[in-house]
Amino acid sequence: MKLFIHFAVALAVCFSTALASAQTKVVVIPLNSCNDANLLPDNIVYGVTICGVTGTQVPASMTVASSGQIWMDRNVGVSRVATSMTDAEAYGDLYQWGRPADGHQSRTSPTTSTLSTNDVPGHGSFILAPSSPYDWRSPQNDSLWQGVSGINNPCPAGFRLPTSAEWETERVSWSSNNAAGAFASPLKLVPAGTRNSFNGTLDSAGSSGGYWSSTVDGSYSRVLFFSSVSAFTSNLYRALALSVRCLKD
Repeated sequence: MKLFIHFAVALAVCFSTALASAQTKVVVIPLNSCNDANLLPDNIVYGVTICGVTGTQVPASMTVASSGQIWMDRNVGVSRVATSMTDAEAYGDLYQWGRPADGHQSRTSPTTSTLSTNDVPGHGSFILAPSSPYDWRSPQNDSLWQGVSGINNPCPAGFRLPTSAEWETERVSWSSNNAAGAFASPLKLVPAGTRNSFNGTLDSAGSSGGYWSSTVDGSYSRVLFFSSVSAFTSNLYRALALSVRCLKD
């Protein structure tokens, strides 16, 4: 009984300390993966769940309003808002579409060529998929990132990925249709680069980048992409890894 009380007190202190500062990262482990030794330290989002124990909601100081909606003010996997387009500390993690925060999103995670037959691969490796349909999961599952109740929703409690239409609403509100306009927007989006689904290399950080949406189109998923010369929404392979920015439901 005393051990349980000490644990509860310690957990409460951890939550209080973590949420006292917007700079604090909270390690989040899905309830069904608490004993998974393959999970990596970079499995990080903000104040959602620690081994199935519900935490405090994201504080208002870590959100921003844009186009009539409330967004996280930073990418998933970072502890600060971007200070410039080339602020590498604000680039964050790169997710394969539909995967949970299992460690694969770390820019230095190892790679594997073995596709997953499950919604939760059970390891933190980046899954290479150089063949059609270029997805880390076989067979594909369109429902992994659909809304706050999505099977593998990587966002904090009460948040979700935006739809392609919601990203398009953001894009047309920018002062210029390129990376400069993306950063000048209230969301301060950054060209955080991508991770190649064929060989796992990091590409174009600081010059271009993309953000996943929850929208699927055939075997592809929709993204917001921008570079120094243009910005647009388009289809991309699901095994490619991109940034994630979360929207309040």
